[in-house]
Amino acid sequence: MVEMELFRIVMNEKRGEQMVVLKEKVGKRTLPIIIGIPEASAIKLKISGIQPPRPMTHDLLKNIIQQLGAKLEKIVIDKLQQNTFYAKLFLANNGNKQIVIDARPSDSIALALRVNCPIFAQEDLLNQVGTLEES
Repeated sequence: MVEMELFRIVMNEKRGEQMVVLKEKVGKRTLPIIIGIPEASAIKLKISGIQPPRPMTHDLLKNIIQQLGAKLEKIVIDKLQQNTFYAKLFLANNGNKQIVIDARPSDSIALALRVNCPIFAQEDLLNQVGTLEES
């Protein structure tokens, strides 16, 4: 697995696409992922430091996880099938039992940013669809 970080969000209103681009923490490979408008907005809201007056969906999920005594340890973007990316949430409950939950990468990233947990991508996925950072 390769640790990644949010590199940029690209909004293309003419095409109706939003893309989140992750970059290796140590390296130059990037992983572009097309995401929906609500997820792009949720990510942008968090990185902009804007605090809504009431919890948004990803904030709610963060609060639920914490109130249940669990912790999001990491997210892993692990595969691409039929032009759809897949991710997993790795949680530890209060008994330290690991729980793995299937999730969309966009939701996973939005949640990871809220709890400050690491974001990973599988090495073979980066080899398959990763690109080199443009200088």
